[in-house]
Amino acid sequence: RSCREGICGSCAMNINGKNGLACLLYIEPSAKAIEIQPLPHSYVVKDLVPDLTNFYNQYKSIEPWLKRKDVKKKGDKAILRPALVVHARPGQAAMAAVLRPAMAAQRCMVGGACRRAFAAAAVKPQRFGIYRYDPDKMGKPFMQEYTIDLKTCGPMILDALIKIKDEVDPTLTFRRSCREGICGSCAMNINGKNGLACLLYIEPSAKAIEIQPLPHSYVVKDLVPDLTNFYNQYKSIEPWLKRKDVKKKGDKEYFQSREDRAKLDGMYECILCACCMTSCPSYWWNPEYYLGPAVLMQAYRWIADSRDQFTEERLAWVNDTMKLYRCHGIMNCTNCCPKGLDPAKAIVHLKEQVAETYKDGWKSMMTDQISKNKGRESGMMYM
Repeated sequence: RSCREGICGSCAMNINGKNGLACLLYIEPSAKAIEIQPLPHSYVVKDLVPDLTNFYNQYKSIEPWLKRKDVKKKGDKAILRPALVVHARPGQAAMAAVLRPAMAAQRCMVGGACRRAFAAAAVKPQRFGIYRYDPDKMGKPFMQEYTIDLKTCGPMILDALIKIKDEVDPTLTFRRSCREGICGSCAMNINGKNGLACLLYIEPSAKAIEIQPLPHSYVVKDLVPDLTNFYNQYKSIEPWLKRKDVKKKGDKEYFQSREDRAKLDGMYECILCACCMTSCPSYWWNPEYYLGPAVLMQAYRWIADSRDQFTEERLAWVNDTMKLYRCHGIMNCTNCCPKGLDPAKAIVHLKEQVAETYKDGWKSMMTDQISKNKGRESGMMYM
């Protein structure tokens, strides 16, 4: 720590699961202990001191200094630029006037020493009930309970699973990769709701936290679901740009207006974690035919793309009683999406576009598309 005014950035750390500067965060009294940890996912030098060597090297790599091709001669004036005008937000000055005395009062000196009140609370061990299934032993699946000390564990469900695997039971099997909610590998059912273990906090409870694989999916082992059918269905929509007039080598990229690009927002961010697919009752009933929320949203993502020239063919192919119209608007998909996306809305727009653009010739077009796409037509039928 250095400046104690939020200028130097030295006291950055993780406080109650959120990164911030210790000199700018108030102590909020609580029955629970305030947890303070070093910046997450960084090597630790000691205690709360993270190793920022990599960060500083990366900053140095961008050469963060003024670079000129025409260097001024000795005696020339400084390189002038327009004055920087900073506009204060409404009420900013008044807020600063109120906060400064409050922050000063917080550092009250009594008897020559700074006196502060801290809330202390003992964190009880937390129980986890985890679904176990080993295909090699051919036994029935069962729930196994583990107890871990949250004081020595990170704040996320994935941290608890890694701690159990590393220190308690190395036979526990689960998928994980990025730990940042980007890869979608650690999708599982936690306390009855699908989500990503790396994004869900451990909420201490007297009851055991139940962790199971994604529901209504075949289980490879423990918390690892078999997503073969899901990936085959995703492959069946041909999720890539399809053009009838292909640009020549050396031509520029296909341009897109800002308005057309904005139509893809809320769809391209999908990480294919399958949380929405396995929370959908319609998908539970017809997983071999119904494409499911994530796949239909990605199908519409390419239909809505102004650069794609197979829009009509895509619409004709998806216009099917089972592929599209098994969606009944239950909304489980939107409710559980860890990225905050709305697959149900995309499906509604897809149905609207099918209704607006339908032609009698689509039946023959659909047959033609299926014959060209035999290897990707559906999920379980082509496993």
